[in-house]
Amino acid sequence: MAGSGSNGNGDKDGQITLHYPMLIRSNYSAWAIKMRVFMLAQGVWDAVERRIANTLVETKKDNMALAAIYQGIPEDLLMTLAEKKTAKDAWDALKVMFVGADRVKVARIQTLKAEFEALSMKETECVDDFTRKVINTVSTLRTLGDKIEEAQVVKKLLRAVSSKFVQIASTLEQFGDLESMSVEEVVGRLKAYEERMKGRGDGDDRKLLLTHKEWTKKYKKKAEGDSKQQKWN
Repeated sequence: MAGSGSNGNGDKDGQITLHYPMLIRSNYSAWAIKMRVFMLAQGVWDAVERRIANTLVETKKDNMALAAIYQGIPEDLLMTLAEKKTAKDAWDALKVMFVGADRVKVARIQTLKAEFEALSMKETECVDDFTRKVINTVSTLRTLGDKIEEAQVVKKLLRAVSSKFVQIASTLEQFGDLESMSVEEVVGRLKAYEERMKGRGDGDDRKLLLTHKEWTKKYKKKAEGDSKQQKWN
């Protein structure tokens, strides 16, 4: 009611009503983070971690934490958790189901790391498409618990670009601080360079090549002239 003092987001005591996220096949990592924060806010997360003594209070918290987990899963997972008696058991079962058992996880990480190292930008590939593949692989690795560093991703992007980006990549490697540079900054610079390249046609490349040939020829003549002058002296 309007005069009850409720703001629509909580009860009369000012407590916030939490709307638990729904778990789907592709959002486990984000779901787990949100559920942890929500259960911390309700004071029941320690039941999942099993850090409190085996008391009546723990049982109550355990039931509340288990109820919170049930609120965040779809109906097709209910039977999977039906035999789990504690919040920790239910939580661990979901983790194994969506992230994989330790052996499977280790194997998956190794496979993804090999894929990450093998990634190479095709000549016809644009910056957005290539960086999307790199970032998706990195995100999956981090979801699995692998601590791949930002600097490692930055170096990979610069090392794996196609030949037309070698100039800008070399410049960034030579003059930039790769240890502190962000992935977003590298991607932004590559995209800016890509946009500038779009304004150049084949004719510009031929002109550049011709200039290089002329410079080489001029340098060769100068070297021959210097050699003759040394002979006369």
